[in-house]
Amino acid sequence: MKRLLLSLLLTSAAFAASAETIGDVSTTFKLLSPNDKVVVDVFDDPDVGGVACYLSHAKTGGYSGALGLAEDTSDAAVACRQVGPITFKDKIDKQDEVFNARSSFLFKHVRVVRMVDVKRNTLVYLVYSDKIIEGSPKNSVTAVPVPTNQAVPPCSSTAILC
Repeated sequence: MKRLLLSLLLTSAAFAASAETIGDVSTTFKLLSPNDKVVVDVFDDPDVGGVACYLSHAKTGGYSGALGLAEDTSDAAVACRQVGPITFKDKIDKQDEVFNARSSFLFKHVRVVRMVDVKRNTLVYLVYSDKIIEGSPKNSVTAVPVPTNQAVPPCSSTAILC
């Protein structure tokens, strides 16, 4: 059972959306190495057509950042918007990870989870960071209402896979 859950987790992470960088701003000047930055990325929800999420997150500069060895701070924000007609590729889980990016050399990630608010027919997106030993309570949330004439097709609460 543990192997099955681990396999599902890894498969879910592999299918998480990939992001495109929109731009960045420097927050700290460093003379001989890359500056600390706030980066803005965008990704499309992999299971819901017509929804794009904009993610801002800290990127540590310096020599360790340039080598990919720095640990980025847990500061992140997300804003998801309807950018076209909302379509569902299939039934969607009531809660599913839709984005995952490494934010340190080992064991720290920025994650975006989509949740379904069935009562209000709304898609809710939460960004947070986690670590093997200790995560961060810093988070941001956004919501995309689905048109009232279109129901969100969630899986049953007892389903393992859709």
